[in-house]
Amino acid sequence: MATKKTAARKPAGPRRAASKPPEVQPDPSATLGVRLKHARMVKQLTLKALAAEVGCSESMLSKLEGGHAQPSLATLHKIALALSTNVGALVSGPDINTSPVQRANERPTTEFPSAGKRLSIMLERVIVPAAGQLLQSDIHVIEPLASSDEQISHAGEELGYVIEGQFELTLGDECYLLHAGDTFYFPSTVPHSYRNPGKTVARVLWTNTPPTF
Repeated sequence: MATKKTAARKPAGPRRAASKPPEVQPDPSATLGVRLKHARMVKQLTLKALAAEVGCSESMLSKLEGGHAQPSLATLHKIALALSTNVGALVSGPDINTSPVQRANERPTTEFPSAGKRLSIMLERVIVPAAGQLLQSDIHVIEPLASSDEQISHAGEELGYVIEGQFELTLGDECYLLHAGDTFYFPSTVPHSYRNPGKTVARVLWTNTPPTF
């Protein structure tokens, strides 16, 4: 009687581990709102939790993430701290320029609304923000009567040089009026804010460590 041959089974190979979905990285050309939402999701924070930490409304954060509103410099700084990042990382894409030289006409700029949303403060990036930097340096271009709004404080040190115009620096309860050629230094843990009390644009070279703006 013929016996039925059975095909030999091949030994099962090692199981392939399920591949993890790649981490979503924000597009270099992404808007501020997209970067804000990405940073919030990385921190696994809800809009409600972030709003409570920053001290603003959920609807305001929702508008910022949707690109329907623009934060002041002080508000964006608070959001950046809550998300363990800095303003530069939120408003600028990755730096693709590896040259140690930054030409005057190539400095990227970022503009923020000031009090009342009618005036503005613009930052000219002396050092283009990049991961791992210890220093940050910008030229703050401040319209007449524009201000940084409420005081902020954080870890670090700051120094500045008034290039032109008038500059009013408030450190805690003390207020200082500076003019072109004047300099300042203070630990960033001191609550600070500033404004331009003059009738012409003020330009201030501002350097701080670690990067916060």
